[in-house]
Amino acid sequence: MRNTYRQVDWAATAVGPVASWSPALRAAVNLMVRSKIGATLLWGPEFVLLYNEAYLPILAEKHPAALGRPAREVFPEVWPDIQPLLTSVLAGEGTVAIDDFRLLMRRHRMLEESYFTFSYSAVAADDGTIEGVLDIVAETTAQVIGHRRLALLSRLTGRLADLDLDSPHDFLDRALPVLRAATDDLDAVDIHLPGVTPVAPGSGAERTLSVRLAADQPADDGRLIVRRSEHLPDDDAYREFVALLAATLERSLARIRARHSERRSASLEREMSESLQRSLLTAPVQPEHLQVAVRYRPAAEQVQVGGDWYDAFLLPDGCLTVVVGDVTGHDRHAAAAMAQIRNLARGVSYTLQKPPARVLSGLDAAMSGLAVNRYATAVLAQIEQSPEDALRGLRTLRWSNAGHPPPILLHADGTVEVLHSHPETLLGTRWKIGRSDHTATLAPGSSVVFYTDGLIERRDTGLDEGIAGLVGLLTGKQHQTAEQICDVLLGHFGITTEDDIVLAVVHAYAAHGPRPPAFR
Repeated sequence: MRNTYRQVDWAATAVGPVASWSPALRAAVNLMVRSKIGATLLWGPEFVLLYNEAYLPILAEKHPAALGRPAREVFPEVWPDIQPLLTSVLAGEGTVAIDDFRLLMRRHRMLEESYFTFSYSAVAADDGTIEGVLDIVAETTAQVIGHRRLALLSRLTGRLADLDLDSPHDFLDRALPVLRAATDDLDAVDIHLPGVTPVAPGSGAERTLSVRLAADQPADDGRLIVRRSEHLPDDDAYREFVALLAATLERSLARIRARHSERRSASLEREMSESLQRSLLTAPVQPEHLQVAVRYRPAAEQVQVGGDWYDAFLLPDGCLTVVVGDVTGHDRHAAAAMAQIRNLARGVSYTLQKPPARVLSGLDAAMSGLAVNRYATAVLAQIEQSPEDALRGLRTLRWSNAGHPPPILLHADGTVEVLHSHPETLLGTRWKIGRSDHTATLAPGSSVVFYTDGLIERRDTGLDEGIAGLVGLLTGKQHQTAEQICDVLLGHFGITTEDDIVLAVVHAYAAHGPRPPAFR
């Protein structure tokens, strides 16, 4: 930036030659250029721009021509939005601070939707005269748009999960209104299914993206067709978002296809997938004063055997880690991806020895770096016990949820708690959205149940209804061991398995009590 500043003919600007700069301007510039945070000075009544290196990504191609020019010339497209704020600060009306301020900025050869968190503060001379405005700014575009897209995925998932979808028309009637309401991201949208005539997204073909709903299937069973908003760039984040929409739609369509499909002669693939899963889904560890019971039941429909898994192991510090997950897709490729993700989760967890959210973030990074091109839902939980809790016989259940059905906590008094948490994105995405840890107390006599959606979702039952049924079945079962709880749940829900079922139950028993009998 030093050379850039030297190349400006300051005498031709409204701030004048450097030798004439006021002490306040000199001090502000010296402070600003040393800052590692994006900052700019808007000086004098013309609000002439001076900025540091950390501010360059915000300017994009406006730099270096922006240096020394009035803000209204550099940002004519947003001047009506920011000019009143700058004027009020220069007039001595106080600091202005705004979070996630939306601006349509001309950069990257487009009028781009952008968001900023910033603070405008007055810069005054020794006599109190306000000479300019200091802008400390951080761009939050990726975070704001990322959360918006995550919320859309959550709404779409809920809309499709709560209905007994029986035909492509039912599916379209539910999915399209949700997608077409998201105009900030999807200027136009349609779903093309075989035998259903699509409505063309209209003009703007250069912004149109077509994504197969079932990319892992040999036949083109449908496409999601979207036209990107003119204010959004065609970048990896947008394509990832559309791919996630397609994956969400595909999961719903898979249930519809299962209802209308006949059993095919695919016994070899089924046996290979099931054999791979069973070879990985080994007996869990049995720590002191905890009983861990697990079950795996493959789908009755051959085409549905896929990527459900569980794992339970001890970290070097003795902390029990339990993982239950579900890879998208239902074939030998999904089973192979499950094997990769399961082993990565175990390795990352054992190596990092960090809380669940950090482990899932590390797993995201490993999947991206090793090109494991699958999405997966998962719950990763750790059961900890501090010395203080050990005296009281208590433990802490700490978990993080990557788009998976919530765990269920059966308290020692027989009441049941659904461990809901704010929806967070699936594993395998590139979104830079932080993951969260959640905690609950695990008292002696209580149990926590982890499961995949195959346990509770049926042709006539959505996710919410299935969870409600699970809560009702568990209520009052506090005297059951982990093995008995598994048997009760599979006996009730596992009679007809349309999808793989994975179940893991951890039961805490008193330190002075006997260990419950093992499963035989």
